[in-house]
Amino acid sequence: MEQELNQAAPEPYQVLHAIEQLVQFALRQQLIQDSDTDYSRNLLLDLLGYTEPLLEEITQPVPDSPQPMVDILIDAAASKGLIPDNSDTYRDLLDAKIMGLLMARPSEVTGRFMQLKEEQGIEAATDYFYKLCIDSNYIRMDRVAKNEFWRYDSSYGDIEITINLSKPEKSPKEIAMAKLLPPPVYPKCQLCRENVGYAGRVNHPARQNLRVIPLELNQEKWLFQYSPYVYYNEHCIVLHHDHVPMKLTKDTLRRLLGFVEAYPHYFLGSNADLPIVGGSILTHDHFQGGRHTFPIQKAEVLAVYEHTSHKGVTAGIVNWPMSVLRLTAEDPEALLECANEIYEAWKGYSDSALDIEAWSDAEGERVPHNTVTPIARRSADGGYELDLVLRNNRTNEQHPEGIFHPHREMHHIKKENIGLIEVMGLAILPGRLKSELDQVGDILAGDTALYAAAQEDSNPLQVHLPWIEQLKKEHAEGLSKEEAQHVIREAVGEIFTEILEQAGVYKHTEAGRQGFHQFLDHMGFQQSGL
Repeated sequence: MEQELNQAAPEPYQVLHAIEQLVQFALRQQLIQDSDTDYSRNLLLDLLGYTEPLLEEITQPVPDSPQPMVDILIDAAASKGLIPDNSDTYRDLLDAKIMGLLMARPSEVTGRFMQLKEEQGIEAATDYFYKLCIDSNYIRMDRVAKNEFWRYDSSYGDIEITINLSKPEKSPKEIAMAKLLPPPVYPKCQLCRENVGYAGRVNHPARQNLRVIPLELNQEKWLFQYSPYVYYNEHCIVLHHDHVPMKLTKDTLRRLLGFVEAYPHYFLGSNADLPIVGGSILTHDHFQGGRHTFPIQKAEVLAVYEHTSHKGVTAGIVNWPMSVLRLTAEDPEALLECANEIYEAWKGYSDSALDIEAWSDAEGERVPHNTVTPIARRSADGGYELDLVLRNNRTNEQHPEGIFHPHREMHHIKKENIGLIEVMGLAILPGRLKSELDQVGDILAGDTALYAAAQEDSNPLQVHLPWIEQLKKEHAEGLSKEEAQHVIREAVGEIFTEILEQAGVYKHTEAGRQGFHQFLDHMGFQQSGL
């Protein structure tokens, strides 16, 4: 959404005052040190085209967020023609540049992180780094706060629902401009380490305020950073040092377990490595983690299995809409060997009666369909847990988008891949639903004109029409808007739960339960008492 350009441009006094407040904010939040203040002030003056600072002491309190000051500076830049267009995209590019001038170099941030880790422990180090990412406006908490969030009480326990509003949408003009640009060469993708300090462009976000921490997993170079959109608490990304494609192997599982050994207060998971069931970026190997207890973690275990070749490891079928095996052990090496054996067996396992086929032939090539979504964490007693969510990406005529994928009747709510975060019970729904669901609420509350308009092909609500009809039948007329909104939230939670069930390879039917047991029996697992 473009900003209003007809409003008065900030007066020089306002701009200089904002610069001084921003420098004081950076000093207070320890983005810079006292000896950096003159240097930082001068950089901001130069950026905005001023030669002298405010020659008086500021008396107004410095805000808790940099955004009020940054907005004034960007307004001033727009009025001076320092950005090509006063749109969200170009404002964000300048936002990152401004905050990048108020941060320590990457090596200094890494040094401080490692010092805290050594002196106070890994939690103190991540606390510092997460706060830095918020204070530097890399994580836009003002936008994250706009996300819609609620819980749905399903038969599997609470399901978390969010409508994502923190990731800005591009205008049609910006999308058209981006199409004219050549394919990206540098950085190769938004996960590459070369993003640190990158100025960005209309089709790639600026990252002058991005910092990453090096770490070693499986004797390889990896990097640790936070997601700018934080879908949950301390949402982090662990990415390969090099631009290499995602591939799930035994080494993947070893890296996950190695990370939670070093960062025991975080979980870490990987998207599956096949299209449809995989994540949005398969070209750069990466994981997602954080400090959040997801619904899947709280789900109960229905049946426990043991294997004579894997002493000390238990495997449990989890009461979850998707097909989840939970492995637990005190010894991470024993857990790794068991998990890898299950993964390798699953890759080649078929059960035609349940539409599970491990392979198909396409133009003479053998195409794999089975994979897993693995999630590692530490248990309360310090042991290791690894959830293996069984996935299959086959398609057929009835379900061309995927047999184990949101079916078409669900696409009005969600049609994207069910990735790691959704697998764990947190729905990331598109921003368009905020206004659309609000209007559906108006219809249920008696807005007949809006109901009539929804039946027109050009109306965004038309995709929801069968669902609206169903809701109108199920609920009496005369709902208040508040009652209608509650009905809609419950209905969305029910739909997302059903979407997860559709993504599960073993359904919650007698045939599905028997099929799950047969897979474990095929591997030599024996059921034991809980």
